[in-house]
Amino acid sequence: MARKTATIDERSAGPGAAGPADGLPPGPAAFAGRRTELAALTAAARAGGQGAAGARLVVLAGRPGSGRTALALRWARSVAAQYPDGVLYARLSAPDGSRVPPGRTARRLLEQLGAVPAGLLPPDGPDGDDPACAALREALADREVLLLLDDAKDAGQLRPLLSAGPGTLLLATTGGPLTGIEDVDPVIIGGLDQAAAVGLLGDLVGGTRISCDPVGAADLADACACRPAALRLTAVRLRADARAAVTDAAADLTAATGRTALAGPPGVGAAEDADGGGVRNGKGRAGRRRAERAEAAAGEGRRARDLLPADGPVPVPEGDPLGGAFELLYRTLTPARARMLRMLTLAPAQLADLRTASALVGCPAPEAAGLLADLAERELLTAEPPAADGTARYRVPGWMHPRLVELRAEADRPAEVELARARLLERLVRLVDSAQALLAPGAGPSPDPLPGPLRLRTADQAARWLDEERDQLLTAVGDAIGQGDLDGSAGRLVTALLRALPLTPATVPADLHRLHELVLEVAERAGAPRRAAAALLNLGDLQAAAGRWERAAERYRAALDRARAAGDESGCARALESAGGCYRALGDPVRAGDSYGRALALRQEAGDAAAEARLLARVAEAHTAQRRFEESLREYRAAFGIFRRLGDERGAALVAQALDRLQQQLAGEWNHPIAE
Repeated sequence: MARKTATIDERSAGPGAAGPADGLPPGPAAFAGRRTELAALTAAARAGGQGAAGARLVVLAGRPGSGRTALALRWARSVAAQYPDGVLYARLSAPDGSRVPPGRTARRLLEQLGAVPAGLLPPDGPDGDDPACAALREALADREVLLLLDDAKDAGQLRPLLSAGPGTLLLATTGGPLTGIEDVDPVIIGGLDQAAAVGLLGDLVGGTRISCDPVGAADLADACACRPAALRLTAVRLRADARAAVTDAAADLTAATGRTALAGPPGVGAAEDADGGGVRNGKGRAGRRRAERAEAAAGEGRRARDLLPADGPVPVPEGDPLGGAFELLYRTLTPARARMLRMLTLAPAQLADLRTASALVGCPAPEAAGLLADLAERELLTAEPPAADGTARYRVPGWMHPRLVELRAEADRPAEVELARARLLERLVRLVDSAQALLAPGAGPSPDPLPGPLRLRTADQAARWLDEERDQLLTAVGDAIGQGDLDGSAGRLVTALLRALPLTPATVPADLHRLHELVLEVAERAGAPRRAAAALLNLGDLQAAAGRWERAAERYRAALDRARAAGDESGCARALESAGGCYRALGDPVRAGDSYGRALALRQEAGDAAAEARLLARVAEAHTAQRRFEESLREYRAAFGIFRRLGDERGAALVAQALDRLQQQLAGEWNHPIAE
């Protein structure tokens, strides 16, 4: 059977394969057909689909296994040269199918641009406008950038990211059309046309097994609904068993799905693909199915609207060939491979390398590396860009995650799962500690060395590893604290991250804010008010550094309540002084003076002379703002005396300057308010 549809190595072919698109995931090595769909994406981009605020938006929709991400990556690489400021990539769904907030996506895109504003924090509440989204829109206004946002759950994830800049194009992939964004017609894809599907099988299986049995190959393509993911999984089984007949593979898949062999909807123009594929011969089984495909295609647009659930992953329907192909392949796995695949559902963001995988299954790192590579060869894992030190990394495909969780519940005891999670957290603690030791040698006791294959070798590797793995590390600790059964290990990981992340230039305040919120959650759950007060103080400091004084004052007041409950007078004084600083910034000298005065009393009782002098000066300043000049003079003089007694010449000089200004003001020689 002659094949007119060539298979393409998408990582090297076409314009833009290097340079601006270097940050994209690699995608599959083989790519077949889709010329009509690629042309449709190009046409949609040229038409400049107008989303909110005039932004250019293209939506690519397709059910699980349709190859929508591979198609988007292929198209993005082909046009990358048109976007000299780069091609940025982000996933908009978590492994469990839940939506990633747009603010978190905006921060990661800003980091890729190298344009993260200082002090950027999350919004005050879940419905608040995240300042990171506004910062991204501003950063994109004058740039020529292609944003590839993969697996969007709803239009609310896209609207805040849409820039009105004419040079920016946003390409979003989704499991179904995104309602709520007007005037954007999605490019909807189904399966490949049959010629492209058979061609992909031939390239994946190799040899003459496909070309020598054209009828069986057509049957197998139809049994897979001509969808790339099912074709790839089925090709793995054929490669593994050289004696298996193509017709038998089609029959096995048909039986596994409990359906008659029927090609899935071909989607946009697939019946007569522009690359010369498609079904041209009306004879035999392929001809009889042409009408069935046409009928299926007619309902594709309507069904696509039902593909996207309110939350959770887009399901693989019962009887779908993708599910059947997975089940058949899973049954061929050795127990070790199957267990590794199930346990990878516990990896943060389902992203794993030999370091995390070996901890999850409790095996040596080289063995874990071999299992990961083998699963990737079997199309059960997706290759990701390697880590900073060249370590291979892999991801569990999102459509596979729900089924693997079911299989894990059936095959693995709860105690084994909990032990795997605990091993992972402790491994991450050791890795973060080792990274910190490389970045700040001599700052503390050296951690126990990790086994050779797990080690980070240099400070540069440590910094890049922390940067690359930051989202996974934050996800791991968040998941552990959310489940609430491993607070000890999770707490150690939070502590390690709070020591290590500030040593890297890529760390942003939002990451530290997220960690301190997790500390607060654990402390509140454990009934530890002193730890809760410390977390609230740190959160208040981050809010104050961002100039969000009202929110900072709320955090400090909450910290005061926890510190009182713990009997921590030092914590109370710290919270009161910090709250006073917020009121001072807000122009409320009355509340500022009250907070400073209460903090002063606590510092005096504790015998902290340096803090007493500092607070006396703050109280004096508040008195001046209220025109209570006699009290102000008294407090300034007391502060000056303490600074002199302590030998703090700088503090004494600053108070002397304030005294001099106040006296000049009282004498009518200068009628300006006292400066800081």
